[in-house]
Amino acid sequence: MIQLQEVTQHYGVRPVLRRVSLTIETGELVAVIGPNGMGKSTLLSVMAGVLSPQHGTVLIDGMERKSTVEQELTIRERTVYLPDKPWLPKNRTGREFLIGVGRLYNISDDDLLDHIERLLQVFELQKEGDWPIRSYSAGQQKKIALSSALVTRAPIMLLDEPFSGGLDPSGILALKHILKHRVAEEHATIVMSTPVPELLEELAHRIVVMRHGEIIAFESPDQLRKLSGCDGPLDEVIARLVHPRTMENLQHYFGGSAL
Repeated sequence: MIQLQEVTQHYGVRPVLRRVSLTIETGELVAVIGPNGMGKSTLLSVMAGVLSPQHGTVLIDGMERKSTVEQELTIRERTVYLPDKPWLPKNRTGREFLIGVGRLYNISDDDLLDHIERLLQVFELQKEGDWPIRSYSAGQQKKIALSSALVTRAPIMLLDEPFSGGLDPSGILALKHILKHRVAEEHATIVMSTPVPELLEELAHRIVVMRHGEIIAFESPDQLRKLSGCDGPLDEVIARLVHPRTMENLQHYFGGSAL
């Protein structure tokens, strides 16, 4: 469904992505993980067509991004991208915003209005749905932004840090189950970035581990454990892959004591 071929992205003279190639299958939920500043958001932006790589190509369902107007429009009809800090129409109500986004994706009003009611309910925004977005808390703005991505029913979802930004425990639980349902029942393809691995054990089919703009691993959680030689929690597995000297440094900190 998504294929990157030798993608290189620079900001000025600083390379952020270095000859990145990967293939994501239809119906997969893939997580992109790594330390801050290692290229996670840039990778999502390139997949979404927000950035055009200096080298390499991005294919969505066999169509190259920005190759022709017709193909790009087809890709956009099938894809939704939610950045980490999206723009929101602060003077509109949450409900008005969701209606506008749904209509952009040509969803019938009957289906759209029903889905909006269910989204507002599951994210506990029933009252706030008719309030201006400027009156929302940070967590409520995160929930309405997530709802705007979900209301599209796009078969390809690119989500930059969807579980961050003040999302409360009930919101995390709701989003986790909705994403699992979209993949299992609707065969959606989802790529999301995250700075922390705790939620990925039960969500991600495969995990992209990035370091210095390169993919150092792209495997299932179990395969990552084999690759790292660590049977512990996923955060420790990722740490061993990204910062292999971390455990050695910790042992030195504790005076050589076993961890």
